[in-house]
Amino acid sequence: MKNKKNISIIFASAGKLFMLACYCVLICAAVLFSFKSVFNSLIGVENKNAAYNFKTAEVLSKIGSRGEDVAKIQSALKNLGYYLGGVDGIFGVKTQDAVTRFQKARGLAADGIAGTQTLKALGLQTDIQAANSENDINLLARLISAESRGKTYFGQVAVGAVVLNRVKHPSFPNSISAVIYQPDAFSCIKDGQFDEPVVESAYRAARDALNNIDPVGGATYFYNTKSTATSQWLRSRPAIAAIGSYTFCS
Repeated sequence: MKNKKNISIIFASAGKLFMLACYCVLICAAVLFSFKSVFNSLIGVENKNAAYNFKTAEVLSKIGSRGEDVAKIQSALKNLGYYLGGVDGIFGVKTQDAVTRFQKARGLAADGIAGTQTLKALGLQTDIQAANSENDINLLARLISAESRGKTYFGQVAVGAVVLNRVKHPSFPNSISAVIYQPDAFSCIKDGQFDEPVVESAYRAARDALNNIDPVGGATYFYNTKSTATSQWLRSRPAIAAIGSYTFCS
């Protein structure tokens, strides 16, 4: 009887220990999951279910944009005497012409696009600039995806860095959208790759590039060394770095 009692005590203790172990495992799992979410947030890893849709995202800086923020741009231009049309919140040709005239008067790149510098010169609120920054991320990510889909993440950041290096360079337009849409600047605009779905990693690469990560030392050009379509002029540019089949140059 004593042995049976001891066995019962042992089983009861083992059961309690098992339950305690299970409880500890559940707590640890919950903590790890929370830590993963926080860590991903800190390094910019996005949820794969996040709704990234460039075609439906509002673009505040060019023809076709609509909304209250566009109306603010029109009002600011109207108050300064550059815009004579109605404040309807539609970024049309008249608004573009007004932006261009304002940019010329202020010594800005006259591309007709209300980028960050133009908005700042107009004295508009930072919420418009913040929205425009989100557009920059989406637009840059689309370009990165189109030009470097299937490449390493390092190569994707490098492509984004080239765009931003052009924005900073006096020989190129001074906004991301103007650099990307500059005629014949990127082949993906013409061959349809620009309209393909954006890979998730391109958004992270765009943010890293915007955070001044430049793995190609200020390069303003790049080309695929395996492509027969690359011009001799581009191949003759001084090479700065090579990532995979891409050569980055100045």
